[in-house]
This record gives sequence, structure tokens and C-alpha cells, in this order.
Amino acid sequence: MNSILKKISIVIMTITMLLPLLAVLPTHADAATTDPALTKIKKKGTLVIGLSADYAPFEFHATVNGRDQIVGFDVEMAKKIAKDLGVKPVIKEMGFDGLIGALQTGKIDVIISGINATPEREKVVDFSNSYMKPLQTVMVLKKDASKYSGNLNSFSGKKIGVQKQTTQETYAQESMSGSTIVSLQKVPDLVAQLSTGKIAGIVLNEPISKAYTQQNKAFKIIYPKPSSGEGAVSIAMPKNSPVLKAKINKSLGNIIKSGELEAYQKRANKLMFADQSFWAKYGNLFVKGTLLTLALAAVAVVLGIVLGTVFALFKLSPNTILRIIGNVYVEYVRGTPLLVQAFMVFFGTQVIGLNLSAFAAGALAMGLNSAAYVAEIIRSGINSVDFGQTEASRSLGLSKGKTMRYVILPQAVKNILPALGNEFVTIIKEGSVVSVIGVGELMFQTGVVQGASFKPFFPLVIASLIYFVLTFGISRSLGYAEKRMNRSSR
Repeated sequence: MNSILKKISIVIMTITMLLPLLAVLPTHADAATTDPALTKIKKKGTLVIGLSADYAPFEFHATVNGRDQIVGFDVEMAKKIAKDLGVKPVIKEMGFDGLIGALQTGKIDVIISGINATPEREKVVDFSNSYMKPLQTVMVLKKDASKYSGNLNSFSGKKIGVQKQTTQETYAQESMSGSTIVSLQKVPDLVAQLSTGKIAGIVLNEPISKAYTQQNKAFKIIYPKPSSGEGAVSIAMPKNSPVLKAKINKSLGNIIKSGELEAYQKRANKLMFADQSFWAKYGNLFVKGTLLTLALAAVAVVLGIVLGTVFALFKLSPNTILRIIGNVYVEYVRGTPLLVQAFMVFFGTQVIGLNLSAFAAGALAMGLNSAAYVAEIIRSGINSVDFGQTEASRSLGLSKGKTMRYVILPQAVKNILPALGNEFVTIIKEGSVVSVIGVGELMFQTGVVQGASFKPFFPLVIASLIYFVLTFGISRSLGYAEKRMNRSSR
């Protein structure tokens, strides 16, 4: 009997010791086939690719079969990788300097936008194997080319343009310390400055500088000596994504080995120089940008007026807590840039689980920003109504709420309408700020046209005329409404 009990106890102890191992085994099996980033992608059935489509021939806008599309060899490569992963590609366009933040907060799954794997970036994201290592170049005006040489010291004392948060910016800071570095967000803006002689040159990687010099004979490429590579152009993905990285590397290797990448580059170059009129190629982008600008302004104005009225009443409230809330909100929002607020809303909402689109985040940021200014406009308008109106209303038995609603606010509207009209006009123009998070409003589309057409100035002229028509028309309409209200009050 004792021997049987002893055997049973040994069996129980063995099973007990094996249970943790049995529990761990499936985890190791899962870890070999997936990771959180890949699981998320598979669950959605989409690969959300972040890029900045102003970087031809890597990615840019072009009219294909009468439709505007984001094209380029990066885009074709992204679609092939998504196909190899068994999911659908979704392109999400935004400013280059917002891409890593979008990747970290889960707005996008990968960055495929000519991005370089640098030690600083590798601290926060993972990178695939390199698929290109282009040379660094300096693009100058051909008429000034004789002043400069491959020796970068020849640029000492000159202004040199670079794109923000790129390896070109780092390269210029380290190798051209005698020059004044001008960092801008978009390459077309740099080209515009070079064309007008505001800067002496632009540090660009070879595919980009070649594209510009092929299109515009006024430019010339200078190769620094000794030659320097831009670095490893790779695909960025969330940190600690080993399985996703392995699958992307496998797909990338097949693309390069099969010669597909070279074919993608040839097709991109062909689309860059397609023989179409300027308006046929880019007119729809201006129309799209204008409509989105108006929609953005309309949403922001409605939100601004509603919230502005609430905070104006808070500031005028006898309740101390409400007054403090109103004052803190107004002072904080007015004391911080709209650009910062746009980033806070776009990335901050993602952190708390709200996956707002770029348009929704941009409209919300603009509405919240406008509310602070509208609150002050409405507060001053209410205060401009003679206090005797309040006393008369109260003597007739109206409550505070009804007095404000039926007597004070209607009179205040006449006083604040011109200021509200100016705020609406301001919002239309300020919409360009939220383009950094990928809202495709007018200035965003203008930048896209600059990048795709290699014409840095002409698209700005068109955008300025569109803005003038919008703001002039709104100003005149509001002026007419103001006159009608003045007549009715006589």
C-alpha cells in the first residue's frame, strides 16, 4: 500500500513540475510566428503605410487614368510587401516630421518614405534591411556652379538648405559647419529658395537631385569629395517587432533580387515626366484642397462658436469654479501655438484609444483653438450691451438665463459679427497649419504639386489667388449681412 501511495505521489509531483513547462510551450510557439505589431496588422487586414508624398521619385502625386494617385517606387514596393503579408495596403499621407510620432502612437503600421536608419531613430523604432544607399549631393544654380567644388569648404559662409529631421540635415551640420543651415519641412520650399537665390545650395540624395536637374536645366549637381552615402534607406516599423521585421526583410529581399525595385524606379521616372498640361495633372489637387479647406473651416467655426459661447459665459459667471475654468482654458489655448495643439490632439487622442482621422483631429484642434478667441469676442460683445437692458429685463420678471438668451445675446450678436467674420477668415488661412498631420487642405495640396511638378513658385501663386477669392467672398458676404442687421435695428 505504501509503495502504491509513493508511486502516486511521484506521478503527482512530476505532473506538477511539468505544468509550468506545458503552459510556456505554446507561448514560445506563438512568439516564433507573430508579434504584437504583426498581430495587429493581420487582425485589421490592412497595412497602414505612412509617407510624405512630396519626395519624387520615391513618392509623389500624379494623374493616372484621369485620377490623382500617390505613386513612386516606394509606393509600389509598399503594395508588394502588403500583398506578401496577405493584407491590403492603405496609404496615409502626412508631413515627414510627423511620421515617427504617428508610428509610435499606432496611427500607422510602417513608414515607407525614403527614411534612413540612424542611431537616434533606432532607439525608438525598428528598421528593415536597406534597399538603397544613395550618395549625398549638393544642388546649386548652374550659373553659380563655378563658385563651388566638391570641397565642402567652398560653401563656407553660405546658406545651405536641408529638409528637417533627415540625414541631410545631420550631414550638413557635421560636414558643413562653416555654412548657415536652413532647415525646412518640404523639399519644394527649399527649391523655391534656391531658385530665388536665398540659399546657395540644397543637400539632397542623388535620386532627388537628379530628378530636379533633369526637369530644370537651371540646376546642377555637385558631388562632395570624398563621396559620402546618405545612409541606409529602410522601412521603419514599431519597436520590438522581430517577426514583422523578418517578413518585411524577406519580401524586400525578393523585390531587390528579382529586379522589381529597378522596374519600379523606371516607372516612377516615367510618371514624373509624363507629357500633360499643368492643370490636367494637378488641377484636381487644387480643387480637392479648396473644398477640404472650406469643410475644415466650417467645422472649426461651428465648434468654435459653440464652445466659445460656453467659455464666454463661464468667464462671466458668478460661480468662481466656472470662472477659473473659463479663464484657464482661454489663457492656455491663446498662449500655445496651433501647431502644438494639432499634434497634441492628433497623437494624444490615439494614446487614450480614440483613433481620429487627420481631418477630424485637425478640425477639432482648430475648433478648440478658435473657441478661446471666440470666447473673448463674445465676452466683450456681451459686456458692450448696456447694463440697463439687464435691469429692465429682470424688472419685467425674466430670469437670468432668459435675460441672457432673449435680450443680451441678440444685441451682442450685432456687435460681435464683424469680429466673428474676421475669425472665420483667419481660420481659413490657419488651416494650413494642420497640414503637418496629413490634412489634405489647400496648402498641403500646394506642397504636393510643388514636389510633383518641380515648380516651386507657380503653385503658390495659384494657392494665393484661391485664398484671396475665398476670404474676399466671405468678407463681402459678412459685410452684407452686417448692413442688413443694422437696417433692421433702425
